[in-house]
Amino acid sequence: MSDPMRRLADNLRRSSIVRFLDHFARLFPDAHMKDLVVDELGPGRLMSVGGRRVMNFGSDSFLGLDQDSRVVAALERGVRAWGTHNGASRAFASVRANAEAEARLARWLGTESALIYPSVTLTNVGAIPALMGRNDVLVLDASAHNSVQEGAKIAGANGAKVLTFATSDPVALDRALREAGPARAAMVAVDGVFSMSGAVAPLAALNEVALRHGAVLYVDDAHGTGTLGSKGRGTVLEALGNYDNAIVVGSLSKAFSCFGGFVGCSAELKELLKMKSSTFIFGGPVPPPYLEAILAVLEILDSDEYESIHARLAANVRRIAAGMDRLGLAVLGGTQPILSVLVGDEADTLAAGRFLFDRGYYVQSVIFPAVPYHAGVLRVQANANHTDEAIDGLLGALEALGAAVPMPGPEVLARLIAA
Repeated sequence: MSDPMRRLADNLRRSSIVRFLDHFARLFPDAHMKDLVVDELGPGRLMSVGGRRVMNFGSDSFLGLDQDSRVVAALERGVRAWGTHNGASRAFASVRANAEAEARLARWLGTESALIYPSVTLTNVGAIPALMGRNDVLVLDASAHNSVQEGAKIAGANGAKVLTFATSDPVALDRALREAGPARAAMVAVDGVFSMSGAVAPLAALNEVALRHGAVLYVDDAHGTGTLGSKGRGTVLEALGNYDNAIVVGSLSKAFSCFGGFVGCSAELKELLKMKSSTFIFGGPVPPPYLEAILAVLEILDSDEYESIHARLAANVRRIAAGMDRLGLAVLGGTQPILSVLVGDEADTLAAGRFLFDRGYYVQSVIFPAVPYHAGVLRVQANANHTDEAIDGLLGALEALGAAVPMPGPEVLARLIAA
């Protein structure tokens, strides 16, 4: 390694976040459980990691469509039809399947148009700075997804005034928009379903405030796409009934189990984003075979079968939530497929995740900075293809966990929320 390269690495290691995470990686090498390598997938949500077979409760393929034979067959057809790569930026050319997927997405979602990006992160990092610039006002929910915050940083560097407001609080939003003062254009950026808590934002109340101040609502609905609302159309249509004042960002991975992200918007905004959004112009597009798979998923979501798939998912969420309640655990969420069990201390959170793993259940041990300091959680994600037996086994392991690791009760969570 050259001296300049060594200095670069040493400089990165001085970062407080790197030092914090490196400390826990060295202190708990077996419990940290990040950067796992999955060697094999079995039926349902079984997987093999490091020679151990565990039930995966960390998958965000909420509807189980990653294992659906129709989606797999569509992907295979796409490879035969289009090869493996688009071959150019979409600013120059798109395969027919891309145009068809965007048109079908818009029809399913109920928007005038849709624009597909390579991922939700690249959607937010590219769309937000394209929409907001000099003399504009952008107000973020304090708990908005990291990619929304990163997009806001770029918009701020380009001259937008960027403010935040307390999570899901319409009064705080009203105050922030008043403080912001006059603007050329204003936008309020929020999550539809929060990624760590599974909580649903009060979009109707937030939109009312936004309209009062002449602001557009921008909703990152990555965790609501496919799982919430009629036919899985997400939080915006469910809460507002239309998209008159809302731009929605959705995920084509997660519940779709495919690849990419999208913006649902007007035809005019779509054309403007194609001209101004850097990650659309300069980012590599979704590989064409996945576009065929997206079309197959849309067929399922638009069919009567979706109701039975979603019913299984909802039943699994209820079964997990009820079991956690019986155990007296402090749980964030409980109505959506993300249920986070509060542990608190970072070391305890990592130890709790390892405890469950050793008993055959994988959940995500989430610590600072993804959640506030000393507010570590076990992030459990319910899928439609989890069996009752698997869920009951996880609940049994959580019950045993209480004897091994200090687990706070609901009263601790209530105090945290009040604070």
